[in-house]
Amino acid sequence: MPTWATLSLVTRFESALLYASQVHQGQRRKGTEIPYIAHILGVTAIALEYGASEDEAIGALLHDAAEDGGGEARLAEIRARFGDAVGDIVLGCSDSLVEHPEDKLPWRERKEAYLAHIEHASESVCLVSAVDKLHNARAITRDLRMHGDEVWERFQGKRDGTLWYYDAVAEALARRYRVPLTRDLLREVEELRHLADNH
Repeated sequence: MPTWATLSLVTRFESALLYASQVHQGQRRKGTEIPYIAHILGVTAIALEYGASEDEAIGALLHDAAEDGGGEARLAEIRARFGDAVGDIVLGCSDSLVEHPEDKLPWRERKEAYLAHIEHASESVCLVSAVDKLHNARAITRDLRMHGDEVWERFQGKRDGTLWYYDAVAEALARRYRVPLTRDLLREVEELRHLADNH
């Protein structure tokens, strides 16, 4: 089986890295000046640390590309460039594929649909979804310590909705995908909940 040291794999990964950088150019993390690509790189690094395959690592690089950068047309381009395995991961990690953000369904409706989807998602989708949520939970915990409750104003679900969603998605992923990654996600979300309840 080819390894990460194989030139063709490195080249494919580098191509996806450049593509992700272009898709998210100019985007910032919610309520911050942090370039969005920092999240993309963080998620991909965690995915690799937990044993992601080539397709899973590329899926991690592109997990938000369709949802935040073009919808169905972007997903079709990802499939054409990087293959159906990557496209399936990106699709499985997206809670909306509309071209314009204002056309998205209401936040709670999208999150409930995503939770139902996770119950039957592939292991690759679960891996990338879990590392995405792990990176987000760590960022929220850090920012809550630094900035206090004003952090919740960044999120559509505010405090209660955001905590509900992270509790629910961590539990859903842990049921579907019983690996050290999802146990670590549960611990991180528990820490976030504890900090929020005692802040």
